[in-house]
Amino acid sequence: MNRKSELEGSIDPEAKVRPIRTITDLARVAGVSPGTVSRALAGKSLVNTKTRERIQALAREHGFQPNQMASKLRRQKTGVIGVVIPLGHDREQQVSDSFFMTLLGHLADELTEKGYDIMLRRVIPDRDEDWLDRFIGSGMIDGVIVIGQSNQFARIEEVADGYLPMVVWGNHQEGQRHCVVGADNRLGGRLAAERLIAAGATRLAFFGDTAPFEFAARYAGACDIANSMGATITAVSTHLSPAQTAQELSRFLAEHHGEIDGVFAASDTIAFTCLQELRKLGIAVPDQIKIVGFDDLPIAEQTLPALTTIRQDIQAGAHGLVDLLLRRLQGEETESLVLPPKLVVRGTA
Repeated sequence: MNRKSELEGSIDPEAKVRPIRTITDLARVAGVSPGTVSRALAGKSLVNTKTRERIQALAREHGFQPNQMASKLRRQKTGVIGVVIPLGHDREQQVSDSFFMTLLGHLADELTEKGYDIMLRRVIPDRDEDWLDRFIGSGMIDGVIVIGQSNQFARIEEVADGYLPMVVWGNHQEGQRHCVVGADNRLGGRLAAERLIAAGATRLAFFGDTAPFEFAARYAGACDIANSMGATITAVSTHLSPAQTAQELSRFLAEHHGEIDGVFAASDTIAFTCLQELRKLGIAVPDQIKIVGFDDLPIAEQTLPALTTIRQDIQAGAHGLVDLLLRRLQGEETESLVLPPKLVVRGTA
C-alpha cells in the first residue's frame, strides 16, 4: 500500500467534505484525541513515531497549520489580554451581572498595573464551537483569561493541550490539564449547609443550575453535610435571570408549601432575588426561611436583612489569574490556585 492509500484508509470518510479548521477537527479525522494531535504537531516524543508522522502527514494533506497566530504572538506582542465569558449553560446571563462586574473590575486594575489592555468577549458557544480557537488565533491578544468553565470544560481542555498562556476562573478537578483559579467550591457548599442546619433549618433547597462545574461542586458539598446530619436537600434548577429565579421560587413554594426552611443559593445574585421574592410573598427571613448565598459581593451586606454568604476572595482571585497568566507568557507551566472559602454570618441565617 502506498503512503497516500495508507493515510486515506485511516481517516473519517466524511473528512473530504468537512473543512479542517481546528485541532479537534484533525483529531476526528485521525481517530485520536485532540491532545495527541497537539503533541504530534509539536513533535513531542510522547507520541510514537508512526502516529506522529501519520498525523503530521494528514495536517499537510489538509493544509492545516495550527497556532499560526499563536506562533506570531510569541514573536510579536500586542500588549492586550483577552478576557472571554462563555455562556454555554445560560445564554441569558449578562456581563452586567454583579459577579462579572466585580471580577472584571479587579482584573482591569491588575492588568493595567502590569501595562496591559483588555479585550472582552461574551460568547454563546453553541453558536460558534470554535469560539476559543478563534480568539486565541486572532492575532489580537497575547494571552487569554476565561471566566467560568460553563459547560465548556472539554473545549477548554483541548485548547490547553496546545496553548500555554491561558488561565481559567472556575472549579479545579484532579487530573485536569487547564490551569484554573477559583474557590474550593465543594468546601464552600459544606460551609453553607452547616450554617443553615446550625441556624435550625433541616429541610433545605439548593437554588441554581447544577450543570456548571462550580455550582455542581457547591451542591455536592451541601449534600455531603445534609446527608451526614440528617437534613434533606432538594435541587431547584434555575438560571441567573432574576425573573426566572423568582418564578421558580414561587412555583416551588406553591408545590411544596411548608416543606423547606432553608435556601442555599448558588450565588449571591440568586440569593438577592430569593430574598426579594420571599418578602413579596410575606415569608419572613430568617424566621420562616433562612438563606445563605455564595460570593460575598459588595451588596451582600446592604440587603435587608444583610446576606449570610460564603465568601470567595474575588480580588485575590483576580490577582492570581493575572500572576499565573504572566508567568505562562514567560513559558512557565503553572499549577492551579484553589482559594479557601469563608463563611460570613449576617442576618439571613
